[in-house]
Amino acid sequence: MKKIFLFLGVTLGVLLMSSCHDHETYADQKKRERTAINKFIADSAIKVISESTFHLQNNTTDVSKNEFVLFESTGIYLQIVRKGCGDVLKNGENTTVLARFDEYNLLTDSLQLTNNVLIYAGDPDKFNVRNTSGTYKASFISGVMMTWYKSSTVPSGWLAPLPYINLGRPSKEGDEIAKVRLIVPHSQGHQSATSGVYPCYYVLTYEKGK
Repeated sequence: MKKIFLFLGVTLGVLLMSSCHDHETYADQKKRERTAINKFIADSAIKVISESTFHLQNNTTDVSKNEFVLFESTGIYLQIVRKGCGDVLKNGENTTVLARFDEYNLLTDSLQLTNNVLIYAGDPDKFNVRNTSGTYKASFISGVMMTWYKSSTVPSGWLAPLPYINLGRPSKEGDEIAKVRLIVPHSQGHQSATSGVYPCYYVLTYEKGK
């Protein structure tokens, strides 16, 4: 039943956006996307900070002020809720990551996809990632994202936090896995977002795989 619900949610969103796109130029679609992002930022009382401020704060965002850093080159907005236990992925290192997520379509203002449901309790999305001189390449191994979007490509937006969070597995009291919030424009999203020109908001956790 959960799978049917998720499938219908994604399908309906795609159909609604496709019907709108028949009469829109790409410029119109990007303008509509920007409007949706700006509305979400305003409605959520998000305080946007610059990359320079982010770096001056030791690559952190103040959650109590609802800060998100904007990466100008990609249009991604990032809030680091928890840096997590473990270590940052080092240059030349390759590892498996387990991810839990909620994905919201900002055009339809709705939860579009998630693996935070009972049916997937023991089955987080799994992907392999490698850091090569600060460039991150990743592919899904299994999970909801790969199943529903029929692609092993990890959205670029999901990789944006990796230079600033730790990947580890809790081993003692007080250890927590990394958690972030992301606003991802279509150009940094999955194939459906890219073709549909819509932005997504994610709540994401990262844990190092076994």
